[in-house]
Amino acid sequence: MRKILTVLAALASLSLTNCGYNAIQSEDEQIKANWSEVVNQYQRRADLVPNLVNSVKGFAQQEKDVLLGVTNARAKVGSIQATPEVLNDPAAFQKFQAAQGELSSALSRLLVVTENYPQLKSDALFKDLMSQLEGTENRITVARNRYIKSVQEYNVTIRSFPSNLTAMMFGYKEKPNFSVDNEKEISTAPKVDFNPAPAPSK
Repeated sequence: MRKILTVLAALASLSLTNCGYNAIQSEDEQIKANWSEVVNQYQRRADLVPNLVNSVKGFAQQEKDVLLGVTNARAKVGSIQATPEVLNDPAAFQKFQAAQGELSSALSRLLVVTENYPQLKSDALFKDLMSQLEGTENRITVARNRYIKSVQEYNVTIRSFPSNLTAMMFGYKEKPNFSVDNEKEISTAPKVDFNPAPAPSK
């Protein structure tokens, strides 16, 4: 009887190694680690915003709407709890992504405004903040790419046989991934016209 139990235990462990359970666990943990890095870099950017706004405010008091837009967008980002649970809730993930996109857009508007202030652009503090922001944006891109790759691997695993059976049995579902906000716009090729504009009629 003991031999039969030993054989059954061996078969059970062998079937578990081939069912994808361990791969799902490993890939799930990799997603969490990569998500933490994404959140860390977004937090780094959010931490730069108050100094950047104050730096611009000193030179461009009249740009109140733009400065307020950046401040509000940062506040919205700060109000969202980017816990690992967000990864299992597509609606919460979309909300997080939308808030980060809003901050990116507000920062872009702020940078356009700064072009009108040569003194600001030559200010040492502003230059340093811009350098940090540029580095942070690069880090965000790298972190997002790693996250996207790990989610892709995980989603393939839980949809592939036989690990899809294990995923169904234990309730593992596909994770949401980053998407492009203006997908329709970027899928349309831009129109390029090299013909000179007609001269205005007198």
